[in-house]
This record gives sequence, C-alpha cells and structure tokens, in this order.
Amino acid sequence: MRFMMLVKASKNSEAGKLPDAEVVAAVMKYREELRQAGVLVDVAALHPTTESTRIRISGGKGIVTDGPFAETKEAIGGYWLISVNSKAEAIEWAKRAPHSCAAGEEWSIELRQLRELEEFEPAVTRVA
Repeated sequence: MRFMMLVKASKNSEAGKLPDAEVVAAVMKYREELRQAGVLVDVAALHPTTESTRIRISGGKGIVTDGPFAETKEAIGGYWLISVNSKAEAIEWAKRAPHSCAAGEEWSIELRQLRELEEFEPAVTRVA
C-alpha cells in the first residue's frame, strides 16, 4: 500500500523561508529512517504558492492563474511518499515526522492512500 503524507504549508514556508539547520537535520534523519526501513518511495519540499500556477479547465478552456492564492491555509508544503503494509503503519510513520512549527503553532499531515493501477482494471476491461 502506498500512502502520501501531505505536509500542510506554514506561514514560514509560504513566505519562502527555509527551516533552520536543526529542523533540516531532523528531516534528513527521518528520511534516512524511512529509507533504511525500506518504505520511502519519494520525498520533496515544495516552493511557496507565490511561485506556483493554477490551471483551471472551464468550458474546455484552460484558465491560468499565477500565485499567490488567497487561501493558503490548505496549501501543501511538501510530501513523503511511502510504501507500507497497512494504514496503521502509515499513521505511525506520519506521527514520527519532524516539523518546524514554533511553540503554539499547529502542524498537520494529511495521509492519503494512492489508488493502485489494479483498482482501475475493471473499468479498463469494460472500455476495451
């Protein structure tokens, strides 16, 4: 089972501020733990929404909007993609993830299971 741990953006990440050396070291250590456990598929931090673009399709036309966007509280700041045996295992890994929040700030990870190609096979068979 593959799960994406989506890390919500913070005020600092949206301001383009990089985490301090201690946080980077903690993230690198966590990344190495995931790698050594054989569950890490991919990991990345994202640039802020000020550097992003949204493409919305409406009426068959693409509408392009450059960031920043008004609602950034739901923006994604980065992710870890892991492959584990269960949702419970994914939750345990997510609970161990390091963060860069200051005291009193809230931090969250959204855990989403990826749909595997096999899940689409009945639909593909019907189309073929």
